[in-house]
Order: sequence, then C-alpha cells, then structure tokens
Amino acid sequence: MFWLAPFLLFQLQQPLDIPAANPHTTAADIEQGRRLYMGRCAGCHGPTGDGGKGANLASPTLSRAAEDRALYRIIRYGIPDTEMPGSLMDSLELWQTAAFVRSLGRVAVTPVTGNAANGAQIFRTKGACLGCHAMGAEGGRTGPPLAGIGGRRSATHLRAKIENPAADVPHTFRLVTLTTKAGKTLRGIRLNEDTFSIQLRDFSGNPHSVWKDEIAQFSSEKKTNMPAYKGRLTEAELNDLVAYLANEKGAQ
Repeated sequence: MFWLAPFLLFQLQQPLDIPAANPHTTAADIEQGRRLYMGRCAGCHGPTGDGGKGANLASPTLSRAAEDRALYRIIRYGIPDTEMPGSLMDSLELWQTAAFVRSLGRVAVTPVTGNAANGAQIFRTKGACLGCHAMGAEGGRTGPPLAGIGGRRSATHLRAKIENPAADVPHTFRLVTLTTKAGKTLRGIRLNEDTFSIQLRDFSGNPHSVWKDEIAQFSSEKKTNMPAYKGRLTEAELNDLVAYLANEKGAQ
C-alpha cells in the first residue's frame, strides 16, 4: 500500500501546474470545445448549458468555478459525491471544453416573465411543494432541496420539470423497494448508494441505511412522486412559480 503515498502526493501537487487563466480561447478552440461538449457534456447539462441532470452552465459566473483553473479541475476530476464524473480528455481538450463552457455564459438568457411574489404563495399553497421539498429550514425531504435552485437550474429547465417531472428523474431520487433477508420491506427515495450499502428515505421522512449483503430483493424505478403541474396550474400560475424558483439563488 506504500505506493499510494506518491500517487496521492502527485494528485495533490498536480493542480499547482494548472494556469490560472485558460491559454486556449481562440474561436477555433471554442468551436472544438463545442464539439467535445456536445459529445460528453450536453446529455446532462443541456446543449445550451441551461441545465438538466447537471447544473446550469449558462451563467456569467459559475459558483464552483469562478476562475478558469477551478473550471479545468472540475472537468478533469469531477465533483465528489455528485453525478459529475471526471474526464480522460487531454489537457488541450479540457481547456477547449472549458472555453466553450465560458461562452455559454455570454449567451442571452430567456427572460422570466412571471411574478415571483405570487409564485412564492403558489409554492406554499396551491402547489404544496413544501410537502416534499425543503426550502431552507422549511419543508419535507423526500424531494431534492430547492434552496438556491435558481443558481443551479435555468428557468427553461425548471418549467419543464414542473410540467412533466417524470421526464427526467435524478438517479439519487428514484423510487426503490427492497426486502431484507429478515423479511423487512422498505420503500422510498434513494439518497445514496455505494458498493456495500444503500441509503433511502421512506415516505414518512425516516432515513434508513441497509447493508447490501442483507438484501434479499431490490428494485429501482425511474419514477417520481412529484405530480405534473401542467393542467393543475394556470399558465399565469406556472409562470409565477417558475419566476419564484428562478429567483431563488440562495446565499450569495
């Protein structure tokens, strides 16, 4: 195991050699970065970077990557405990992809036309969103937390998710059912999973952690308990709810 020490030391030292500013930002670099992005990133972040399974990249400032070096490192190494993986692209390709990602923040953003104040009321009343989602200290935990959601997802993605949530269910929030070898059955939302265990939250809000070698039966469904709001809310109400969520940037 002693061979791990120099390897880990190399990993820690490697970022020191990364330039602070992107050295590859020509029009040709950005175009090549676009090709790389479309093949490797658009599936999660959207073709125009406006978010989806991955974060919204169509922003002038990226909270995790304000400087180019940080963006390079995220593309190269990924983000631990998220679905953002690392990449095997070479250094030039990484910089070119980063250059294209920066260009997404210079694209005009579709304006949000709804009334955010009305949307806040819909969120808490007719939409009943706090029954599943947490907003700061308020709300439930069977759905993803929404504090700062406007900084992570575009208004376009939020609208699509509200209208048809079943179209894209996050891997970590899918419905799972398991039965242990002792005969106990659990059903709820998957929160996390590793090689040896799985964590879920049942519909009463109680967390559970189960060792995989104790599981007799297991199933995962690409389903969500979130209702589709298209038809439940008027067009004006949908616009207002999107405006409220899009303006929820969290702590700045």
